[in-house]
Amino acid sequence: MKKDNILHRVYHLYYDGFRSMTLGRTLWAIILIKLFIIFVVLKLFFFPDFLKQHADGDKAGYVATELTDRASK
Repeated sequence: MKKDNILHRVYHLYYDGFRSMTLGRTLWAIILIKLFIIFVVLKLFFFPDFLKQHADGDKAGYVATELTDRASK
């Protein structure tokens, strides 16, 4: 591969941009912390595992019966 192909140039553009950031690193850290809170902490406390509580081990069977029961109503 040539050294000056498009992928190589794009990689170096982002690499140099992230390397020379000062305020951007702090902002990226804040963004990552917020994403962690949204996807991990909120899921643990506000979104329980519904199938684990109601399926009694057979998750596929429970979903199939719920779908067919609701479709027949």
